[in-house]
Amino acid sequence: MLVMAVAAGIVGTLAIPAYAMAPGSLGPQFGATDATKLTKAQAQSVEVTDDVIAAPITKDGYAAVTGEEIRAAEAAEAAAAAAEAARIAAESAMVSYAASYSGPSVGDFLANPPYPNFDLASVYSVATQYIGTPYVYGGATPAGFDCSGFVMYVYAQFGVSMPHSSTGQGAMGTRISEADAQPGDLVIMDGHDGFYAGNGMILHAPYEGASVRVQPIWTSDYHIVRIGI
Repeated sequence: MLVMAVAAGIVGTLAIPAYAMAPGSLGPQFGATDATKLTKAQAQSVEVTDDVIAAPITKDGYAAVTGEEIRAAEAAEAAAAAAEAARIAAESAMVSYAASYSGPSVGDFLANPPYPNFDLASVYSVATQYIGTPYVYGGATPAGFDCSGFVMYVYAQFGVSMPHSSTGQGAMGTRISEADAQPGDLVIMDGHDGFYAGNGMILHAPYEGASVRVQPIWTSDYHIVRIGI
């Protein structure tokens, strides 16, 4: 009887349905994990708005400098240094020249003009005596001229008083055609003037670093003015 009872118990245990041992029915250790849940999740989608800007992708780079480029840069630097040294030397020479001048001024000439008989040919002849005089901003003596200072100094020797201004000097005269112009008339530009030298040329004090000289008129933006008529 005992043997039969044990055998019946074993058979009953084997007949228990599989679902009676389903995970979860015996405690949390048999529950579904997060990873398991994800494998059973439905398909998902992600929407991206139109205003999203893609992140830029950049790449580092480098530029190689050749020996020839280095030598060219060194030569340019040396040339610039030489030009600056020449400019300083020229300015020093002008200052020295100005300090040594002790001749008559515009005021001296107006008080006692050396050429009381005014004519254009004489004006131009006197003006040519100052070719080679260095340009000095604000200068109005043979120590150094700027453009209107040169014109003022020459005309003062004929008893003609002028302002130290190219615009003011142009306003003093009568505008004439270039066909009627003579050496000694004035060439008036925007901010600059000088003596008409004939054949499309101008005698003037050009700019710093240069000297009084005759050269072709380089622009079409000018007119001729005659003083004394």
